[in-house]
Order: sequence, then C-alpha cells, then structure tokens
Amino acid sequence: MSRKGLPSRREALRILREIGCPPGVIRHCKDVARLALRIAEACLRAGVDVDLPLVEAGALLHDIGRSRTHEISHALLGAEMARGMGLDERLIHLILVHPGGVTEEQAEALGWPQDGREPRTLEEKIVCYADKLVEKGRFLSFEEALGKMIEDLGPDHPAVRSLMRIREELKAILGDALDACGGA
Repeated sequence: MSRKGLPSRREALRILREIGCPPGVIRHCKDVARLALRIAEACLRAGVDVDLPLVEAGALLHDIGRSRTHEISHALLGAEMARGMGLDERLIHLILVHPGGVTEEQAEALGWPQDGREPRTLEEKIVCYADKLVEKGRFLSFEEALGKMIEDLGPDHPAVRSLMRIREELKAILGDALDACGGA
C-alpha cells in the first residue's frame, strides 16, 4: 500500500482486474481518476487542502462493486468488498457515497447506512462529480451530465440535487478553472 494506507494507482488497477471488473468499467475508472485528479490539483493550486492519494484511489476503485452488479447497490457492495480487503475507511466511505445520493426507498430496501447517502468530504465530492461527467470514454459538460441525470432519475432525485450542490461548491473554490479541468 502507498502512503496513508491507500492503494497506489498500480495496486488499485490490479484490484479491479483481480476481482473481475469488466474492461469498460476499468477504462471508466481511469477516466474518472484523470478528471478527479485535475479538479483536486486545481483545488490545491487555489489553496484548498485535498488528499490527492485518496482522490486517485477513490476514483479508481469507486465502481469496484460493478464487478458483481450494475444496480445502485454496486456502491454498497463495493464498500463491503473494500472493507473485506482491509482498505482505508475513508476510501470505503468514498466508494459508498460516490453515486451522490439514494432515495429513501432505495436506502431502506438495501439497508444503506444513514451516513453513507451523500458525499461529505471534498475528496468524496470531487470523485462523485467527476464520475457523473465521464460517460463511455468521453467527458461531458456539466449541463449534459445534469440533463442525463434528470432524464434518468427525475429532477428531485437526491443524486441530482447533490450534483448541483457539489457543482456550486467546486465553482466557489475554482470559478471558471473548474470548467478548464475537463468536464465543462
């Protein structure tokens, strides 16, 4: 493990391959990591402290649960898998909250922990945001990503509201530099 008990990039990619993540999921995770790191590095340049190793490991492993399912429960399952591997608790929580939010019905049906429904830390928010702006090997604009989420989930879904709040928070830190990071 790299510093702070987090897997390095190489170790995270090895984990994804060994647990059987499909190649498309691994490519997606690499793309999310690239965008998330650009945003995190911009935050550092703006004077905001960000844990880059956590952002990278979290972005690479956020979809670890997709080795078993592509349902929303992949986040809960991924967090359980990461815990079983003895990974850092901050990373486990990041994997759990990366979808951005779940409905009360989903949370109740899946036994989702109350503190794992939305991103709290800046690192969790950056990975969640980057995840929504990467689709099928390309970076979406924020407006395009938001439009797709609204179409898929509805305008009042917790993940949609969360994404809008995260965007506002990142814009407050980075201003127009956020758009220069990759997803416009």
